[in-house]
Amino acid sequence: MKDQYRCKHFIIEELVPPAIYAKRGQKAWELLDVRMLKTIDMLRDRYGQMTINNWKWQGSREWSGLRSPNSPYYSQYSQHTYGRAADIIFKDTTAEAVRTDIQANKDDHEFKYINAIELGVSWLHMDVRNTNRIKAFKP
Repeated sequence: MKDQYRCKHFIIEELVPPAIYAKRGQKAWELLDVRMLKTIDMLRDRYGQMTINNWKWQGSREWSGLRSPNSPYYSQYSQHTYGRAADIIFKDTTAEAVRTDIQANKDDHEFKYINAIELGVSWLHMDVRNTNRIKAFKP
């Protein structure tokens, strides 16, 4: 049996909230869509340092990856609920610059799984939902 995909740039605590990590530990990897995991690795390679969750280091972000019903941002049909979405803050560029790059170069290898991005927010919401490429939506 082939091992599951684990990110080369992220630890599981950066992708799930503290309660899920406390309950599942490293088994939480199986809750995340492999397309999303590969995409965030490719985005890190392309744009450099980025933050999804930072609660492990006493940061305020814990709901930017997987979301459970305990999240104040929970929605039954959110792609975050299914481990198919991430909200990303980049260190060396803006979310708007990344969105522009994705829309202008949607056929680039790094973007091959991205099927939706959110407009009008200060972070990059990207997800790998089952839809035509690339759906842009406003919150």
